[in-house]
Amino acid sequence: MPSSEDGLECSTCATVVDREDAIRTETMGGLDPTRWQTLCCPDCGTRLKTVFVGG
Repeated sequence: MPSSEDGLECSTCATVVDREDAIRTETMGGLDPTRWQTLCCPDCGTRLKTVFVGG
């Protein structure tokens, strides 16, 4: 799935989503939720990317 500094492209519905507009959900696989967030498409809910947010 292509991504850029400006946005992430959803592989399911082909929407390009700005990172600020993505839905943030809990992480999967035991990742620490205070350090990681999953960004999801606001149109269809598909997971776009898991990003590190901890310091």
